[in-house]
Amino acid sequence: MEKMKDTSIQPERVVLVGLISQEQDEKQAREYLDELSFLADTAGAIVLKQFMQRLNHANSVTFVGQGKLREIADYVKVMEADTVIFDDELSPTQLRNIEKVVECKVLDRTNLILDIFARRAQTAHARTQVELAQYQYLLPRLTRLWTHLERQRGGIGLRGPGETQIETDRRIILDKISKLKEDLKKIDLQKATQRKNRGKTVRVALVGYTNVGKSTIMNMLSKSEVFAENKLFATLDTTVRKVIIGNLPFLLADTVGFIRKLPHDLVESFKSTLDEVRESDILVHVVDISHPGFEEQIDVVNRTLKEIGASDKMVIHLFNKIDAFVYTQKDEDDLTPSTKENMSLADWQMSWMGKTNTPSLFISAKYKTHLMEFKSLLYEEVKKIHVQRFPYNDFLFMTPEEDDLDQSEII
Repeated sequence: MEKMKDTSIQPERVVLVGLISQEQDEKQAREYLDELSFLADTAGAIVLKQFMQRLNHANSVTFVGQGKLREIADYVKVMEADTVIFDDELSPTQLRNIEKVVECKVLDRTNLILDIFARRAQTAHARTQVELAQYQYLLPRLTRLWTHLERQRGGIGLRGPGETQIETDRRIILDKISKLKEDLKKIDLQKATQRKNRGKTVRVALVGYTNVGKSTIMNMLSKSEVFAENKLFATLDTTVRKVIIGNLPFLLADTVGFIRKLPHDLVESFKSTLDEVRESDILVHVVDISHPGFEEQIDVVNRTLKEIGASDKMVIHLFNKIDAFVYTQKDEDDLTPSTKENMSLADWQMSWMGKTNTPSLFISAKYKTHLMEFKSLLYEEVKKIHVQRFPYNDFLFMTPEEDDLDQSEII
């Protein structure tokens, strides 16, 4: 009897490569590689090994040194890996040279993020934005796709069709990019009309690094079923829900998460999605306090907000996942200087985060720890804007029965 063949799609086996350079020290490089590993897992791959090399700058020809590249190629051959993923964006030349040595598929961080976005995009808006970013990424890399048509030698009458084919494809892609940009303009007009129809209702947007718990908080406040899971970029499409706290209604938006080294083309493509952030009255900046690099993640989000023109908004810092927070407690006789790893949750609350001019709160969305305090804070901040916008609206005033209640009991 003939043996049955397994036709199911097997997960790709991948190898990750990163650099310790002048731009990033060893700790940062390992953290970035761990994040790249999480990205690969989100894309459905199995990570076999991480390779790292110390160089002042990335090699312009092969990204890593020749010896390290040969070591990676040998490992790929022995372990039968399918793909090698590099933590930084590779030039067309680097891609071509690396593929010749490792003899398998080669991706960079940008390509991996674009693939995840393509998988996650659900609406026409998100799919159009991702497709635009993919074509913009592909355009300068066309040459490596047509190596089988390149000229083998010079001379009259011996020019191959490679250059002509590349130019033809370049024109096709440029036409598609133009069409996608026109499609986005039409969708943006529809979205702008939708936002205009929401009137003067106070609008709050959840922003933050990817996988910090924004969708969980959205579900918790709005009692909706926004998709949430422990993966990067679980949310691509902006979701808006009406929320009522006590006697105060407002609109709450869940937005796409930010990430380090986010491709510029992707930021440009998704600027229209982030219009909800720009037009919001209040930003709730959600931070994963349990992540060892959360301060850098805060900087990444702040830079992105500045890039899209939303850095002047009123911000509430919401430090989430206190249930997962851990620290290393120093011994009493340890006289060495304390580091960030030795700071307890109480220390962080007393630090600059708790003393800034912006309101801040430490919560656990998973276990609803300090949920009432968060609702009360949000209520007060939304109310300040609401009473200015609707000075003659009397529905905010409490009834005599409510007047004796504590604010947290109303919520």
